[in-house]
Amino acid sequence: MASDNNPMLRDGMTGDWIGTFLGHKGAVWQARLSTDAKIAATAAADFSAKVWDTHTGQCLYTLQHAHIVRSVAFPMQDNPQVLATGGMEKRLRIFDLSRSEGSSSSPTSTNSSSPALNGSGSNTNSFNSTSFEIGPGVHEGTVKSIIWNQDYNIITTACDDRKIRWWDLRSQNPCMEYTVDGLIGSCELNTLSTVNNDPGILSIAAGKSAYFFDGAAPGRLLKKVEFNYELASVAVNNQASRFVTGATGDTWARVYDLNTDEELEVQKGHHGPIWSVSYSPDGKLYGTGSEDGTIKLWKACKESYGLWR
Repeated sequence: MASDNNPMLRDGMTGDWIGTFLGHKGAVWQARLSTDAKIAATAAADFSAKVWDTHTGQCLYTLQHAHIVRSVAFPMQDNPQVLATGGMEKRLRIFDLSRSEGSSSSPTSTNSSSPALNGSGSNTNSFNSTSFEIGPGVHEGTVKSIIWNQDYNIITTACDDRKIRWWDLRSQNPCMEYTVDGLIGSCELNTLSTVNNDPGILSIAAGKSAYFFDGAAPGRLLKKVEFNYELASVAVNNQASRFVTGATGDTWARVYDLNTDEELEVQKGHHGPIWSVSYSPDGKLYGTGSEDGTIKLWKACKESYGLWR
């Protein structure tokens, strides 16, 4: 979350700052990149989601909502033309980015040789008429996370009503539902770029438990791991059989063996709870985002990698 209203784009290997997206007037709760990294989406407390050109920093679209937006998701494909949003409206909405009224350019009409610059929110296309709601009235709490699965027709939502729901876009109804034991801290689909069409594992931190679901089979629980502390976040690397957790009550990132649940490492360096954990697409790094206002990158492989020798 960016409490200064300004989400930043950074190099995933070095952490170097590339640019800042300027235009939100409230805290940014979540940010997502498209699969081809040409556009980004942000969800904010100013009752809007924005879509950005990652090469120029330009705000392409401003999607107005009636309440705080907590989550955004692109489908897992290059050149996405739709965006899913959710938040305190308690609604799952899908916007058709190809039908912006008065738009002279699409989200992917960028110059790939242009450097990423500080953006401006002044030249944006704000529209509401091209969105539609999936499952009106089903969510009973804030939609905290949205995951667009490898199967384009399946979307997963994690909600403050302690429910994980898998939605079939063809019927616009939940095809599976699972109730977790505590309040949901994080919900991420962890896939690896080194595995073709990897369906991934859906990892969820809720209360004192981490849940791992099969990314290819909605609702199929692979494993539940219980802890003696409240989880804030969790991410998994299935190929390396590792997962990382952050807690609400301390500042450490803990690495576990996925098969035995044995604690392998404790990474110290943050000065606030770790609310977000994510592995890099190749699984060789993981990043931790903390309440202390920093993001740290940690090496998760034995060989040399980037700045790590």
